[in-house]
Amino acid sequence: MFSTMSCGGADSRRMVKFPISESSVLKILRGDITEWSVDGSSDAIVNPANEGMLGGGGADGAIHRAAGPELSKACYEVAEVRPGIRCPTGEARITAGFRLPASHVIYTVGPIYYIDKNPEASLRNAYRNSLSIAKENGIQNIAFTAISCGVHGYPYDEAATVAISTVKDFAKDFKEVHFVLYSDEIYDVWLNKAKELLQKR
Repeated sequence: MFSTMSCGGADSRRMVKFPISESSVLKILRGDITEWSVDGSSDAIVNPANEGMLGGGGADGAIHRAAGPELSKACYEVAEVRPGIRCPTGEARITAGFRLPASHVIYTVGPIYYIDKNPEASLRNAYRNSLSIAKENGIQNIAFTAISCGVHGYPYDEAATVAISTVKDFAKDFKEVHFVLYSDEIYDVWLNKAKELLQKR
């Protein structure tokens, strides 16, 4: 069972909700992740970052711009594991959200599809480690974009399968897990995959 509703406001976005446990729901919506929040205190957006965590293009750059220079400063202070590498592919880090509506930013690095030797495992690790660090830090509500589906070239249908199936493994750990998707094409793929994986037959 799932339900459809519209988010309020002049720039409303369609949102579809799927229960994934007795206490948790997954929501898929069209929108801008930099504007997302639930309560501003127990929520986090996941930044599809690069390994240096200092900003880049796409959602990564948009998140850094919306959060203000404090975010870059906080990222710069994250210890490097190798020169220039603060968050290796598949791992996750966390900082405050600063000027963002959400209280925290979680950083993860997705695989480059045609370069990574096992892109499915790397992508699953990116989602799993993001959810794990959120749980460790008391986050109750978390929002993802479609990790690795931009310039990293991950096929949408395959990525949606990994993303939604990994979220299911954490079904009892969060109040709400959102996928905030910027394009109609990705939204449609995620919605169809959620119906396939989450609806009871």
